[in-house]
Amino acid sequence: MTSNAELHSRRSAAVAPGVAGKAIYVKSADNAKIIDVEGRRFLDLAAGIAVNNTGHRHPKVMQAVAQQADAFTHTCFHVGPFEAYVHLCERLNALVDTGHDNKAMCLTTGAEAVENAIKIARAATGRRGVIAFSGAFHGRTAMGMALTGKVAPYKRSFGPLPGEIYHGVFPNSYLGVSVDTALQSLDAILTSDIGPEDVAAFIIEPVQGEGGFNVTPPEFLRALRRLADKHGIVLIADEVQGGMARTGKMFSIEHAGVKPDMVTLAKGLAGGFPLSAVVGRADLMDAAHAGGLGGTYAGNPLAVAAANAVLDVIEEENLCARAAHIGATIRTRLESIAQRPEAVQIGDIRGLGAMVAFELVTDRGTKTADPDLANRIVTEAEAVGVIILSCGTRANVVRLLPPLTIPDDQLAEALDLLEQAILTATAALRHVA
Repeated sequence: MTSNAELHSRRSAAVAPGVAGKAIYVKSADNAKIIDVEGRRFLDLAAGIAVNNTGHRHPKVMQAVAQQADAFTHTCFHVGPFEAYVHLCERLNALVDTGHDNKAMCLTTGAEAVENAIKIARAATGRRGVIAFSGAFHGRTAMGMALTGKVAPYKRSFGPLPGEIYHGVFPNSYLGVSVDTALQSLDAILTSDIGPEDVAAFIIEPVQGEGGFNVTPPEFLRALRRLADKHGIVLIADEVQGGMARTGKMFSIEHAGVKPDMVTLAKGLAGGFPLSAVVGRADLMDAAHAGGLGGTYAGNPLAVAAANAVLDVIEEENLCARAAHIGATIRTRLESIAQRPEAVQIGDIRGLGAMVAFELVTDRGTKTADPDLANRIVTEAEAVGVIILSCGTRANVVRLLPPLTIPDDQLAEALDLLEQAILTATAALRHVA
């Protein structure tokens, strides 16, 4: 039997170290369960970073992919277009509420979706400036890094980055950054760095992913909408991690009642197959010239088939409501844990739907970040059979992203094990201190 240690040794010799990752090597996966090469069972509260919203290998998704594979696996949509791509775009156009007629395009990764959204906004407005926000994550490509508001590990040593990208302050009530403060920061950019008439787009995550699951206040999104309308700026909602029913609605911006001009989609869109999309107002999407958008693998037939099946599953299994139920269950348990004297380092619990995180601090009063405890909890969770992830600009946040199809008994078991991991990690670090 091949061991995790053996594979990790081979990986160290063969794979670039910049491709970081866990030392759990997967042999099989089904819904919310992963089996490693040593036969150990894990409950998955990461879902491939919000990719497997419909669980690992959902039967309907796998059936759709198998049927497509029997027909053809690749033509390049530019060379041999096919109906399923058109059908998926029609469905996404109907789901995204921009207040206008929409058009869409398919790509492969979230970073590609972001890059193409920026291209389209620039083509439509004739402007070059883009404003993103602190704590944002928009990908690892050059443009994605430039838009991302977190240096380590995403931007460090990779410059220079594309220009005419500006970062406003993201409103974070837990750390004392009010909506007014964030708006003042934005006003300073528009008066000191770039005039609004030169800004092509605002891009923002309605719920920050890598930044720590910080929920953008609805009043801030409404203010962005007003500014965008006033100055002819395109408002792009990055729904790569928060979309596809993850937060209890199809798209996380729906919680704020704000209509974006464009959205970027990926991760949960195709149930584990590489696919992303840009959906936006038709008048904006029409701005790019023929041949200016797309790519060889963009809208791969297998991934498109998977995405159409994912949309069916979300509707048929009512996964938006399921996400709300899962999120409420997680929050209730975390709030109970946080009340225990052994877990006073849980400083904040936040998120929307089944996109929930808790922030670790050395002291609830000072809110000093405790990244060591976050890392220790992740390690202890893996030791007892639960896969979780850390995040946050201060690297002190643990995020929970279970498949929306996880059975209630497995969710309860995972939360029991997570509680054990939190208390074990906290006790261990307290003993060291």
